[in-house]
Amino acid sequence: MTNYPSNLSDSQWQVISKYFDCQRNRRYELREIINAILYMIKTGCQWRMLPQDFAPWQLVYYYFNTWKKQDIFDLIQESLVQKIRLKQGKTEHPTVGILDAQSVKSTLVSCESKGFDAGKRIKGIKRHIIVDTLGMVLAVVIQSASVQDRDGAMDVIDKLFETWNSIIKIFTDNGYRGALIEKVKVKFKIAFEVIKRTELHTFKILPKRWIVERTFAWIDTNRRAAKNYERFNDTSVAIIHLSAIRIMLNRF
Repeated sequence: MTNYPSNLSDSQWQVISKYFDCQRNRRYELREIINAILYMIKTGCQWRMLPQDFAPWQLVYYYFNTWKKQDIFDLIQESLVQKIRLKQGKTEHPTVGILDAQSVKSTLVSCESKGFDAGKRIKGIKRHIIVDTLGMVLAVVIQSASVQDRDGAMDVIDKLFETWNSIIKIFTDNGYRGALIEKVKVKFKIAFEVIKRTELHTFKILPKRWIVERTFAWIDTNRRAAKNYERFNDTSVAIIHLSAIRIMLNRF
């Protein structure tokens, strides 16, 4: 087996192996299946074009689809966020979230929720994400690119509170102003702060906002996430989770 740069190290596999049924004897070890999935995430290759020294692509995709439906990737991401926060001297459960959206071009084969973002002139999907103050992804929702940021925000905040109900404040940019602020305060009983740009036509790093922008940049280093190649929204979400998992595992 070729030692690809995207392969898991022994310490990285030890961190996540408990989420997989590794007790059965198999022709292909689950660690090698994960390595094949991470190779696809990093390189952006098609399933059918996985190198032949991995398991057959049909088997790799079968496991990917099964784990996606079982929310295994969500569980791993949640666990890694907690571990990294503790390593950084923070509380296990975050209390602050930072919200933003990213419009991403779709391809000819991707179809669900495709739309047109008139402001950014992008035809594709919109990724709404919420991160903690370290830039770790807490929640992801995929929508049509035509959905306005303030209209799509409630879905990702709902998703956030399914797991991270310790959040007491969310930071975001000027695109989320208006009635959304009061809706969030009433429904979730949290503070919602819009960070406004004070100087027009000048580049200036905005407090907190740069953290979520950096996370988008981290995710885009994985070629499978640089565009939306997926047919279904839940697969696109899984790709973001796996991209985030790759980033966090590099800290172990």
